Amino acid sequence: MSSRRNPCSLTIFFPCYNDAGTIGTLVVAATLVAGEFTDDYEILVVDDGSTDRSVELLQQLQKDYARLRLVCHPTNQGYGAALRTGFAQATKDLIFYTDGDGQYDVLELRALLPLLQEGVDVVNGYKIVRSDPWYRVAIGWTYLQLMRRLFQFQVRDVDCDFRLIRRRVFERITLHHPSGVICLELIKKLERAGCRFAEVPVHHYHRLHGRSQFFNLRHLVVTGVDLLKLWWELNVRPHARSARSTPHPWAVSHRV
Repeated sequence: MSSRRNPCSLTIFFPCYNDAGTIGTLVVAATLVAGEFTDDYEILVVDDGSTDRSVELLQQLQKDYARLRLVCHPTNQGYGAALRTGFAQATKDLIFYTDGDGQYDVLELRALLPLLQEGVDVVNGYKIVRSDPWYRVAIGWTYLQLMRRLFQFQVRDVDCDFRLIRRRVFERITLHHPSGVICLELIKKLERAGCRFAEVPVHHYHRLHGRSQFFNLRHLVVTGVDLLKLWWELNVRPHARSARSTPHPWAVSHRV
């Protein structure tokens, strides 16, 4: 990509939790693709209280990669909290993020960047094929169908964390949720804010290191509760607030 003179700047960031086996490779790949796009870029890793060697490895990488910034949560606060920190800490015009577990290829950002044309606010990836055990594929498909019915979002794959976003859109929305429910919150609030989307297929790879934090009883319960809270926040609370703020017709008609 002959875009060294591209006027847009770029933040690439990764939420990281016990991803020592993959995060170094992602930083190297991110540096390569960002440098193809612009001279004005940063690589940001938000470590969410890792207990493995992730932080130590990243600190070593900072000696060789001057554009790498590391932000650490003292304790594990959740995937949503890591994303919120990343969005808040990003300083460039465009923000790209994907997970630190290596299930997406950062080099495929090359396919997203040309689609962020004038009038497009978000380029959202969608998985060509989900490379997970069959039961996770089945659960993921069921989850996606249920969430589509509950939240009526328009994007093809709300659960694909491979996104390129204009930083200015965060002036229009505020994110609250600390868990993985933030993906739904992000997409739905962006849609309601009038943001325009482009979509592109991306590959999804088998996890080679670590284990998913989602598929255990505690996280499933927390996610279920957070989904109910988000649905209430997006669909019930605005109507209740509107009803409270609308004067009673009698009061209007009899106002002097």
